[in-house]
Amino acid sequence: MSYKEHEISKMYYTIGEVSAMFDVNPSLLRFYEKEFDVLQPKKNKKGNRLFTPEDIENLKIIIHLTKDKGYTLQGAKEHLKGNLNDSKGSQRVINSLENLKKFLLEVRDQL
Repeated sequence: MSYKEHEISKMYYTIGEVSAMFDVNPSLLRFYEKEFDVLQPKKNKKGNRLFTPEDIENLKIIIHLTKDKGYTLQGAKEHLKGNLNDSKGSQRVINSLENLKKFLLEVRDQL
């Protein structure tokens, strides 16, 4: 995947942190917020977006569908409407495989 793997441990992430995590512009995150109903970051009194870990998981799914699988925005929306739970399960498997790959590469480098 095209994003940097970070351990999700905070309750809220700023748009700058999330854009750095996924290596995308903050404007893309704001655009996805308008386009996808599952992505609903909270806003503080100043209007700054605060993303929850659930928002980040949903964003991983959206980016995987649009960037990696080549879905159009409309296709990704339709896929998420009917298959959100399946997509979350698939995303967990992808995350596990990426962690395993990272571990195996570290072992190889130590040999």
